[in-house]
Amino acid sequence: MNFTVTVATAAHELYAEAISQLIQQAAIERGTGIAKRPPEYIKRKMQEGKAIIALQENQVAGFCYIETWGHQQFIANSGLIVHPDYRKHGLAKKIKQAAFKLSREKYPKAKLFGITTSLAVMKINSDLGYRPVTFSELTTDEEFWKGCQSCPNYDILTRNDRKNCLCTGMLYDPKEKESKKWNVREQIKKYERWLRLKRETFLKKKQPILKIKLFAKS
Repeated sequence: MNFTVTVATAAHELYAEAISQLIQQAAIERGTGIAKRPPEYIKRKMQEGKAIIALQENQVAGFCYIETWGHQQFIANSGLIVHPDYRKHGLAKKIKQAAFKLSREKYPKAKLFGITTSLAVMKINSDLGYRPVTFSELTTDEEFWKGCQSCPNYDILTRNDRKNCLCTGMLYDPKEKESKKWNVREQIKKYERWLRLKRETFLKKKQPILKIKLFAKS
């Protein structure tokens, strides 16, 4: 199946409503990890040239957008979605790679970061050079964290003083050397145990978790 993956422009605004609905649908399916966005917000990102859209002929196949935080010191590639009809074709990786390239071109000195509960996204991020980090290494911009309010697990984040949640923080620092990349594929079992522990702790015990050092820079 062939897809057109490109930087979105004002010419793609006709897809904004469909994209907004896909984001909302993805938020419901995942139950966490993605903020809802209205069509107006999607259109603005297109107008600013801060979004990647994937099309299969005239149908929306996927989408992702760029957000800047902390006076453009931090960049997030957010709202990554793939239409259910076009999954399992490697499209998410192509969209993420395009968003990463666009971010690096627009903001070459900025740190790229994200929070996710998706193991697939962690694999993609790792291949791009991201590594897992504590939330303290991410942006302190209050507007970013307000975006988590639409997540059903927002109470977990606030209950733990914004230090821990079901999401895992990941960061790409352009100043770091290639040798410091964290390879998620080499520690996949360790991460799965860690994710399971977080879910059991937060969703069942409803208590803040202890910080456990499972990841280390190579």
